[in-house]
Amino acid sequence: MSANAILEAPGAAAFNHPIKVEAADIDFMGHVNNARYLNWVQDAVLAHWRGIAPAEDVASKAWVALKHEITYRKPAFLEDDVIAQTVLERFNGARAFYSTLIKRGEEVLAEVQSSWCCIDAETLRPARIGEHLREFFFPKGE
Repeated sequence: MSANAILEAPGAAAFNHPIKVEAADIDFMGHVNNARYLNWVQDAVLAHWRGIAPAEDVASKAWVALKHEITYRKPAFLEDDVIAQTVLERFNGARAFYSTLIKRGEEVLAEVQSSWCCIDAETLRPARIGEHLREFFFPKGE
């Protein structure tokens, strides 16, 4: 995936999620621990869902990660201004597929491809992502 590929998803707008690098994120080498990037991706994807989906869907559904594929490009440090830029590429059945860039300014720190399973918040069983959500996540004309 190129650094610009995330913006090429047809009809999907990039969602920017600001990240505060905390002292607890820093490892023994003085930069953000690699595992912390996955927390940032999860935070960004869930914020994207909560910010766009209708309230009734947010209340009745939850998400679990199925797979993350991450490519680390550059380290992040304490005091860095970091943003997770995420795009929902597609969804099918109960699965959603996201691309996320972790960036410091225009520098790409990490590229992440992830897949998620939508679950019913009560039964905790996989739940089909309703077709009515396409208009919220893939608006025509964008």
